[in-house]
Amino acid sequence: MTLNLLQQKNGYRYNSDSLILYDFISSFSLKGSLLEIGSGCGIVGLLLKRDFVHIDLTQIELQADQALINEQNAQANALDTSVLVGNFLEYVNEQKFDFIVSNPPFYTQGAKMSESSSLAMCRHQSYLPLDAMLTKISQIIKPRGSFIFCYDAKQIDVVLTSLITHKFKLETLRFVHAKQNSEAHLMLLHVKKSSRSLVRVLPPLFLHDIYDKQSEEITNIYKKSNTMSQEWSNY
Repeated sequence: MTLNLLQQKNGYRYNSDSLILYDFISSFSLKGSLLEIGSGCGIVGLLLKRDFVHIDLTQIELQADQALINEQNAQANALDTSVLVGNFLEYVNEQKFDFIVSNPPFYTQGAKMSESSSLAMCRHQSYLPLDAMLTKISQIIKPRGSFIFCYDAKQIDVVLTSLITHKFKLETLRFVHAKQNSEAHLMLLHVKKSSRSLVRVLPPLFLHDIYDKQSEEITNIYKKSNTMSQEWSNY
């Protein structure tokens, strides 16, 4: 089924990171309850709900206009979700989740801030600091629950230190490169509480092949995602 998505014309728009994260998450056997943090237009969570129809999906988004788009996208695609508007760090609910997923903002304070505060909220980690996010996740994830997310590969030392501090165990790691012989720019992580498994380091994902053409794996991810976008208007 094609997922038809409304997106803001000038606000934050999903990109290949969202589709790559979706593909990574969908490699695990999803069941039970799933929370998406920072859902934006809803793309990751709604793709997962489309493919894993029996999951109980909740999505939380800081920006009210993005949350509205998320709700409209869910309705247009006949997908059940509970969309919450607010700051995840202030989220209060007795429910605990089997899976928590996120494409969080991870640009550092040293990076150039966007002129748009809306874009800055989606991109800069000051709006969702890693340590604060992991502290909150620890409170609402089930004892053997999974947190699956992507982050800036250049910050791997910071991420691993924070995971250890919050007693998360890295189970699966994959690096994403623009092309062969280029440095990794993104990493995909699957972490759990109360796990003794050794880390699985998967083969790298390349966006382009040696001829600078879109790689076969990325082409297949785009086909699997099967999304169509159009401009959103607040009517």
